[in-house]
Amino acid sequence: MRTLWRTRLGLLSVLLAAGCAASRQSVPSCGCSAPNADVVFVADGSGDYRTTSQALGEAVSACAAPLRVETFVWSHGYGRVLVDHIDHCNHIEEGRRLAALVAAVKQNCPERSVYLVAHSSGAAVALAAAEAAPPGSIERIVLLAPAVAHDYDLRPALCSVRQGIDAFISRRDIGALVFATGIVGTADRQRAAAAGRVGFTPLLTRPGDELLYAKLRVHPWDPSVAWTGNRGSHYGTLEPGFMRSYILPLLRR
Repeated sequence: MRTLWRTRLGLLSVLLAAGCAASRQSVPSCGCSAPNADVVFVADGSGDYRTTSQALGEAVSACAAPLRVETFVWSHGYGRVLVDHIDHCNHIEEGRRLAALVAAVKQNCPERSVYLVAHSSGAAVALAAAEAAPPGSIERIVLLAPAVAHDYDLRPALCSVRQGIDAFISRRDIGALVFATGIVGTADRQRAAAAGRVGFTPLLTRPGDELLYAKLRVHPWDPSVAWTGNRGSHYGTLEPGFMRSYILPLLRR
């Protein structure tokens, strides 16, 4: 019995420790000199470690890309990984707040495009934002190791994006998206396989659904990208080489 509980606690620690390797750092907005720099809102994973914001901000700076990176802070607090992951009501509420920021940018600077990038549990926030945003107001959403269920209904979000949704997944993402989600469920409170590991299952129940899902592109991890430092782990897409080579090119009109 003790062995069983030790095993369960060990698996829970996988989720609680996710992202702890990176120290907490504030990520400044990209100091882009271009007057019409497009805006990228980043929804980091649980725990407010801001690893995704930092990785993308560094890639933007290194490549002098005309983008302004804005960290969207939705967390309950630094290090609060578990409550961030399981509080889906908070994902929805914060997503609506993010949608309001998107609307403000489009109203004040209509010539600018707005992108959303999200990692792990942050995918639930980005998708909630897209669901609350007007049609076509978001240029593209990039989901990195999304910790929502594979059968998450993407149709409302797909209506809000012009260029669609790109999801990066990996069968090697076992610690966070198999063991941990197997214990506490996915970020959208489902007992199902995580989309970040197996991809999204299209829901085709109405006329036009196929056209909507044509805007979804799933990118499974492949050994051919290992040269970038991405070896298929939960944080592989945040490697500098992968960010510069595969993520930045998607953040263009």
